[in-house]
Amino acid sequence: MKESFIELNGRERAKALLDSGVGIELLDPFEGMKSPHLEPQGIVPQNDDGVIVIKGEIDGERVVVISIEGAFQGGGIGEVSGAKIAGALELALKDNREGKKIVPVVVFDTGGVRLQEANYGLLSIAEIQGAIVALNEYVPTIGIIPGKVGGFGGMSITAALFSHLMITPSGRYGLNGPEVIEQEAGVRELDSSDKKMIWEMIGGTQRVKTGLVDMLIEDDIDEILSNVKKAMKEHPVKNRTEEINFYLTLINQAFAQDTFTPKDYEKLYHHLKEQEVEELPKERVKASDQKEDQSRGRKWFEALTSVQSPSGWASTVLSHSNENGSYIAVVPDSYSRFKRARHGEVGLYEGWKIAQTVQGFIKRDQKNEKKRAIIAVIDAPSQAYGYKEEVLGINVALAASVNMLAKARLYGHPVIGFIPGNAISGAFLALGLQANALLSLDDDKINVQAMSKKSAARITKRTIRELEEATKKVPAMAYDIHSYKTLGALSQLITNINGEDPSEEDIHIVKDALITSIHDVQNRNDRSLSIRLETKEALLGGRKASIEVRERMKKQWN
Repeated sequence: MKESFIELNGRERAKALLDSGVGIELLDPFEGMKSPHLEPQGIVPQNDDGVIVIKGEIDGERVVVISIEGAFQGGGIGEVSGAKIAGALELALKDNREGKKIVPVVVFDTGGVRLQEANYGLLSIAEIQGAIVALNEYVPTIGIIPGKVGGFGGMSITAALFSHLMITPSGRYGLNGPEVIEQEAGVRELDSSDKKMIWEMIGGTQRVKTGLVDMLIEDDIDEILSNVKKAMKEHPVKNRTEEINFYLTLINQAFAQDTFTPKDYEKLYHHLKEQEVEELPKERVKASDQKEDQSRGRKWFEALTSVQSPSGWASTVLSHSNENGSYIAVVPDSYSRFKRARHGEVGLYEGWKIAQTVQGFIKRDQKNEKKRAIIAVIDAPSQAYGYKEEVLGINVALAASVNMLAKARLYGHPVIGFIPGNAISGAFLALGLQANALLSLDDDKINVQAMSKKSAARITKRTIRELEEATKKVPAMAYDIHSYKTLGALSQLITNINGEDPSEEDIHIVKDALITSIHDVQNRNDRSLSIRLETKEALLGGRKASIEVRERMKKQWN
């Protein structure tokens, strides 16, 4: 007789996967480790913050099972819940590096970032992603998307990084929720009330048919457990995020068609899988020369590289290398054929092109003991919101970018994120948040956040005014760079610089700051993201809960 996995709550799901249903729960509800950021907003917190972490065994092998409770805040990732996931994965990574094998299994039931703790969610998700990329070198990483909420937002990017990903027919999986796409791009782009079309786009069956998920599983505990056991024996495997030429070829052909349905994608995917996709010819493309495309990111890329007519492997993804390192930026192109990514958004094409570019940086320095720095110039209003983007798996494209930047950092490249413009949502995860160090201009025009105010207000059921009031109580919800600085993620806030029209002196100051940051990373000789928990602001309270969760979890781990 079948037993439903979907109908179980988060804790029951975790226990159902373990031998005899037995394990040791870390930071269980009796520890009282709840979010400190919800009560000030009138929201009742939960003592496990919606994440269950249990160490145990599956088929006699050591595992850590992490289960997200979708019934609490839609499975949204905040500071405490994110730190529980990241902390457990970091401890698993340490064990594996020391030869003590332990396999992570994560049950996804999440809408992504918890908007009531926005920037904490983004930081935590980046740390989770960094840990998964590192763990993939040692053991299988297993993700399960059973159903109810599904896997969305930044956590859908995270799921794409797993070596083995499973989903039931009831599961939904995509970067942007249908309502958010309609809000950002309009009902003509996507009608979120058309439920049949939504399931055809992002439902589990379709995602497996088109290779965006590895395995379709029935809603049955025994079947799910059987497939988890099988996956635990398969390592290493090539992750889809490294199939760069295949997906670029697929995207080029898909966007050549005026209309494109999920069925069209299925046919195209299998047609390309049946033939060997050759490596695409690489021709550098010049950036747009239109006046309206001269973004801050474009201006600063030109200023830092001294290249006045920049180019890259795409008109929207610029790259250049000099004695200080390799630079990369995503910039606008009003005439891009990818209409949802014409204003500096990181879209499908941009995600894969960032991955391709960074892969080139890594290959070039493969035999060099000292790796050159990679400087990401970050000025991105958001990820791209669009119908084709979701059908073709924009979350996987952004995961490809995350994967390559994390690998570059792990291989010893100092990765520096420089923020002269906006750093929003999935675009920030894709281009900046895997950096060893983040530097920003001290500029009131810079926004750092998980979502536009309009969409955040709609999803949290607040007015814009109520949203702005909430940011006064929780700095992680604010959009300005000064509030972001209090969280401890910035290594430096560079003051007295003209962000719009930098002088030669301004450029010199920023170049010096970048060189100093590169040297600091090299001298520190730490390839993790832990610096964000060790800055003055983090220690003074900006990441207080993140630090406490990790310390308490470490004591309970062995």
